[in-house]
Amino acid sequence: MKLKYSKGTITTVKADSIISFTFSDENLLKETTNRLDKFLNGQLNALISAGDFKGKEKELAVLYPTNSTMKAKRIILVGLGERDKITLEKLRRSCAVASKKAQSLKSETIAIEFPDYSLFKDKINETLDYFAQSIAEASVLALYKFAQYLTDEEKKNKKVKEVNIFSEKESNEIKEGIRVADIVCSAVYFARDLANAPANEIYPETLAKAAVNSGKKYGYKVKVLDKPEIEKLGMGGLLAVNSGSSKPPKFIIMEYNGNPRSNERYVIVGKGITFDSGGISLKPAQGMDEMKMDMSGAAAVIATMEAVARLKLPVNLVGLVPATENMPSGSAYKPGDILKTYIGKTIEVDNTDAEGRIILADALGYAQRYKPTAIIDLATLTGACVVALGYFATGMFGNDEKLMEEIKKAGEKTYERVWPLPTWDEYDQLIKSDVADVKNTGGRWAGAITAAKFLQKFVGNYPWVHLDIAGTAMLDKEYDYQPKGGSGVGVRLLVEFFRNKSKKK
Repeated sequence: MKLKYSKGTITTVKADSIISFTFSDENLLKETTNRLDKFLNGQLNALISAGDFKGKEKELAVLYPTNSTMKAKRIILVGLGERDKITLEKLRRSCAVASKKAQSLKSETIAIEFPDYSLFKDKINETLDYFAQSIAEASVLALYKFAQYLTDEEKKNKKVKEVNIFSEKESNEIKEGIRVADIVCSAVYFARDLANAPANEIYPETLAKAAVNSGKKYGYKVKVLDKPEIEKLGMGGLLAVNSGSSKPPKFIIMEYNGNPRSNERYVIVGKGITFDSGGISLKPAQGMDEMKMDMSGAAAVIATMEAVARLKLPVNLVGLVPATENMPSGSAYKPGDILKTYIGKTIEVDNTDAEGRIILADALGYAQRYKPTAIIDLATLTGACVVALGYFATGMFGNDEKLMEEIKKAGEKTYERVWPLPTWDEYDQLIKSDVADVKNTGGRWAGAITAAKFLQKFVGNYPWVHLDIAGTAMLDKEYDYQPKGGSGVGVRLLVEFFRNKSKKK
């Protein structure tokens, strides 16, 4: 899909559908009516008079021009509600709903009339470029379809080919916002495609190839360690989880040096379980098909590396992905096993379905080699986090309040919101083992917290944040600009976090 910016007006832009916005305030709705009905022969006024359109949030009206000078087939007017209650997220959602409507009408080209920024500026405290970026992201992300395996040509080809955001006066700030949105949306699509792909397509080897290809294309280094190298490093956690699978593990190392003069280096780590059967502690059959998405953390990390490299952000960034399947077989690791990890700490296996934290233990230990400024990991780690926060917030845990606050700020701005949960010392007793340094589960209570406490034992004294994306990465239904299935969560959040870091240089 092509995302572009152009100079134009509602009469000069050619498109299958033009999206335009309006508030519900009486005077502002009247202004919209007077402006649009010049081309609509009173259609909008008739709708409003009949009570069929009031400009409420996400309310739609599809209108057909009668003026032969217009080059668009239709205008989709979308409501934003009251101006005093507008937020950036409400704008995103309204834009997303309108874009989906255009798609449902088989529009191949969509043009979005850039709204009057002066009407938003006092309510939405954001720069013009980010205002434009948000509109573009909402539209493009809403149009995502995982259609690679459809053979029905009508369904397969029901795609928007171009989104054109236009304004009457040319603006470099709007242009820049759309440029950034194009890169970010491409990365989110990449993450979604990786997560949604079936496990017979995406497994450790092909996940590693996706990272290698991205690195070659966009200019960051990628090194993939095979099983013999993983064995040499002593990554007993990754090797144990892999032991039941016929597909060998991979350890993916990605490096981007955007600021060679700086000693700061951030490490992001993604859980790469390409399919999780639960191992010997087998999962129930219901819902097991979703476990192809148990590598959503890995997908987010690879996609973030791509976006940061394409944006040429002045940061130094390392991405680490331990990748394996978790399968049951005669060679699979078992409850009661004791594993030795990369840093030498030992793990008592209480449940083989708590495997994500085991492979992350090796990766987090490896992250310490870089003497990182901070470590951030993303993982579809616990059902307990979904129970606690549902599908609307990512669980956040960490040992550094400033780092957590910066991530929370980025989450609020992108609306990939995070919510802090405690990592008090009292929770350590739940994962205490009689026979090893730590046990991989803590029982029924505080499951998301005990998983985070487990990970904390492998980060050393470095600033660290763990993001449990189990609920936000794997959605049970479609939302305004998030599809059912893999959401690509974490990419926009991390890109914004690193953009903020770049601005402070």
